[in-house]
Amino acid sequence: MTPTAQDLLDAAKKALATPTRPEDAGVFAAARARLVALTNHLVELENEDAINVRMRENAALREIIAEAGPAHGIAADDAHAISDGDYSLAALDAANAGLRRLLIRLHEAVERDHHVALDRKILKLYRDMARWRELDLPPVKPVP
Repeated sequence: MTPTAQDLLDAAKKALATPTRPEDAGVFAAARARLVALTNHLVELENEDAINVRMRENAALREIIAEAGPAHGIAADDAHAISDGDYSLAALDAANAGLRRLLIRLHEAVERDHHVALDRKILKLYRDMARWRELDLPPVKPVP
């Protein structure tokens, strides 16, 4: 399961709204508050450029599928038929999932056909997509 930003924020609200039991006060309560703060910070970082990242990924996925798909049994139109919808994060994520499924089918065919150059190009795209989604975290400060 990949939680959405809303799922994470809802869990944070629930954690903050749930009273701490007397035996869990002190260090445990402080740790819970820090975890909620960290979760909220990660949601903020992810949402800063989530739409731009999805649009960039979707364009790159469509390009490689349109370029290499027909030679490996995947119609170029299959990728273009997957719409980014209203460009909301939910619509872009749905399109991204469909495009990734097509890329996986393409990659399987490429490996089966021993097309080394295209295999490397797809692997590079996987690495690029992972890099585009990286979050820049601040340095960790020791807890006093």
